[in-house]
Amino acid sequence: MKHQFNYLTNLCYLLNEQNQVLLIMKKKGFGQGKWNGPGGKVKKNETPEQAAIREVKEETGYQPKKLQHLGYIEFIWVGKEANNQICHIFITKNYDGRLIETEECLPQWWNIDKIPLDQMWEDDQYWLKDALQGRKTKYRFFFDKNNKYLKHEKI
Repeated sequence: MKHQFNYLTNLCYLLNEQNQVLLIMKKKGFGQGKWNGPGGKVKKNETPEQAAIREVKEETGYQPKKLQHLGYIEFIWVGKEANNQICHIFITKNYDGRLIETEECLPQWWNIDKIPLDQMWEDDQYWLKDALQGRKTKYRFFFDKNNKYLKHEKI
């Protein structure tokens, strides 16, 4: 079955020397109340990598460098196809700047073995820990119109 994707997004995970990952708590908008990686929509005339760098800077104050592209995830909403998106996944240990809180997000470092999966999107339990180890990521996740996980498949 061919799916219609309405936009490109990205997630970019920053890792530090203490085996921690930077997550953000969304304060408003899509995903409000969930922990997630910094990221967002790719704008016109922007590559997914350029968008990831811009979004991380806007949401956390850090300027990421030397991003490693791990792959992508297709997110498909059954009954709410306007949300369908392809999300490019990046990680890096290289960044400059100073951590800031914004109107949109509260950033926080988490020990990789204590990631709050119960406060994140349901799909994260299936792929995030592998991605944080630098493993390639290519999945398709299905959600219902109320953002509840239905199923997934590797692609």
